[in-house]
Amino acid sequence: MSSVRDLLARKGTNVIHVAPETTVLDAANVMNETGIGGVVVLENSRLVGIFTERDIMRRVVAARRDPSTTLVSDVMTTEPMTITADVKIAVCRAMMSTRRIRHLPVLHDGGLVGMVTSGDILAFEVAEAEAQIEQLEKYVFDVR
Repeated sequence: MSSVRDLLARKGTNVIHVAPETTVLDAANVMNETGIGGVVVLENSRLVGIFTERDIMRRVVAARRDPSTTLVSDVMTTEPMTITADVKIAVCRAMMSTRRIRHLPVLHDGGLVGMVTSGDILAFEVAEAEAQIEQLEKYVFDVR
């Protein structure tokens, strides 16, 4: 059974982040430019929150706040759920489904080492299934 470590080995560990004092507008621009739905919020290399499209919708737009003056720290999700690289992919999928979240920061000894999204899990599981199919086809059709 595959773990987050396996997923990160394939995906990479680069995580887009912003500082708490970043404006919502600037954070949204970073998310838009990089094609992601959420950023981690770091202060002195320490995870202090996560800021997602859902936060923009619920805490900024619906609350009629000005994104050019509202700080990420005022609307981010503090104390986000996190995981370690040893967690199984199936457990991540269940956590995301149960808690209705799409982003899980990955920590090691308190430091950020990656981010897993629902899209990452889907892509990883599809690639794993395709590899299994290929192995089965070789087994079935290469038998002499």
